[in-house]
Amino acid sequence: MTNESTQNEAAQDVANNEEVVNETEQAVEEQAVEVDAEVLSPEQEKINELELALAAAQSTVADQKDSVIRAKAEVDNIRRRAAQDVDKARKFALEKFAGEMLTTVDNLERALQSIDKEDEAQKAMYEGVELTYQGLISSLEKSGVTAVDPQDQPFNPELHQAMSMQEVPGVAPNTVIAVMQKGYELNGRLIRPAMVMVSKAPAVDTQA
Repeated sequence: MTNESTQNEAAQDVANNEEVVNETEQAVEEQAVEVDAEVLSPEQEKINELELALAAAQSTVADQKDSVIRAKAEVDNIRRRAAQDVDKARKFALEKFAGEMLTTVDNLERALQSIDKEDEAQKAMYEGVELTYQGLISSLEKSGVTAVDPQDQPFNPELHQAMSMQEVPGVAPNTVIAVMQKGYELNGRLIRPAMVMVSKAPAVDTQA
């Protein structure tokens, strides 16, 4: 065997040895990775489970928070409606009673108009009726009942009931020229309209 052949064989052996070494190192690295994966896999799995549990808990908390907010809003609405109902009941519970008392007020007013307060014989009677009348009006006002007396005011169909219309020189049309019966409100709600006489525009003479 020549020297050249010997050298070639030696070189081939070195190459083969290096290839074997590389394959061995690669196999060792792969085995190490597999070992690491086997060691870390349970821990990573636990971490994943905890992360999923945390996400589920956060979602549940968010849903419960929304439910609490909605429930609170509903309770507030119920409380507000109940307060409004109580307020309305308190304000208008006397509506029927006040309406009945207005008949007494009307009678006392007519009595005062029929008594001659300048007559000494009737003066004491007038003062007694006047005192009763003022006491009743004061009690009604304390309960929220107020009079609607629109004398010389513009006619308002929401508060007044026109009983008749009449031409009155120098008075603007649609003006209350007489109050036949006062109206009354209870806490801003009309319980009886005022009965009135209203002025109207002069008739236009078409014959010329």
